[in-house]
Amino acid sequence: MAETKHPSARTLLVLGRVSNLPTVWSNCLCGWLLAGGGSGFRLFLLCLATSLLYVGGMFLNDAFDASFDRQHRRQRPIPSGAIEESLVWRLGSGLLAAGTLPLLCLGLDTAVLTVFLVGSILLYDAIHKAVEFSPVIMAICRFFLLLVAASVGNDGVTGLAVWSAFALAGWIVGLSYVARRESILGPLAVWPVLALAVPVLLALLVNNGAYRLRGIWFSAVVIVWAVLCLRHTFTKVQRNLGRTVSGLLAGICLVDLLAAPPSPIGTAMFLACFGAALLFQRFIPAT
Repeated sequence: MAETKHPSARTLLVLGRVSNLPTVWSNCLCGWLLAGGGSGFRLFLLCLATSLLYVGGMFLNDAFDASFDRQHRRQRPIPSGAIEESLVWRLGSGLLAAGTLPLLCLGLDTAVLTVFLVGSILLYDAIHKAVEFSPVIMAICRFFLLLVAASVGNDGVTGLAVWSAFALAGWIVGLSYVARRESILGPLAVWPVLALAVPVLLALLVNNGAYRLRGIWFSAVVIVWAVLCLRHTFTKVQRNLGRTVSGLLAGICLVDLLAAPPSPIGTAMFLACFGAALLFQRFIPAT
């Protein structure tokens, strides 16, 4: 009987796209702050559980994509032989279950939103290669992630949290559209990328009085970062979509900073997540 090959730690990290975990923590912090903050333990449990959901979802993403990857991306862990497909299915399902259970215990609102979040993750994994609107499904995943985070805070899901989740979804639509073109040949349209501007538009609408100047400054930061990322795709002779997508993924932390209530500690934490995402991407691919 052939000996079972055990995957390396790097294989597991690549499968889980763990370089993007700081953006998950940033979403959790943003939603929690928008809901008035609260228990630090609940925030920690939220970050841990959603990290498991994210990594589990990424494992299942590769499991669903195994046939596609064998034809188009043979360097991925499953087609390269670095890990068995059946093991990826088991690990992904186990991580998804392990992340879901703690959230079901944090209250009815959190439990209901978690069901929608997990359903969105599975829907995306299952059909994202087959439908053109997959960036919208990915955006829905982050939409529910931020609402799950808000439901854990003292004030629960507020109107501003919902609008902020929609703004975050706009950013995700824009970056996911570019990410989808990495594996699909053809021209790259400009108009879907304009969805990246939604968080800035919301910030300029809702920040009044003493908060207006802050909103303008942080909006400028988000715009500059988006332009710096997009230049690798739209202004280079040899376009580099992967670099654009990686940068925009890290930029999720800046979008959260723009949406969250003013707080010196919060600002430092969002910037730390942003820096961590960029640092982790140097070792583990973001896509």
